[in-house]
Amino acid sequence: MKTITFLLASLLISLGACSQVTPPKEVGTAFQKKFDQGQHVRWSRENDREWEAEFVLDGAKMSANFDNSGSWIETEKALKKSELPESVMKTIKTDFPGYKISEPEQVEKPGFNGYEVELEKGEQTLEVVFSEDGNILSKTTVEEGAEEED
Repeated sequence: MKTITFLLASLLISLGACSQVTPPKEVGTAFQKKFDQGQHVRWSRENDREWEAEFVLDGAKMSANFDNSGSWIETEKALKKSELPESVMKTIKTDFPGYKISEPEQVEKPGFNGYEVELEKGEQTLEVVFSEDGNILSKTTVEEGAEEED
């Protein structure tokens, strides 16, 4: 019995070590330069060309994406519904009556600052990107396990 317990413990430790992901040095360095105060950083691989760091900065949950060379791609910051600007709230009330706001985020990319919000009504979920002044930039219907452009 002790042998089985020992083997199970060893296997769990091995699996835990294998699941840890470490980005290339350039990516880690770029993250440190841009978010030197970031805490509780957890890295994952978005695809073969992109890395994502999930972390906490000044009490806010955030994520930042970098390419393999360390070039910054985008940052998303989780928001409370009350933190969305009035311009975005006005557009939601006008263009999406009856939809519930879910997972609002502030999005920053090179040359772009705006907001991404999931809107839910019944069985339908939309992912909508807004400019800072509340204009709708894109709207995607989110279906179970898939997304399709409206």
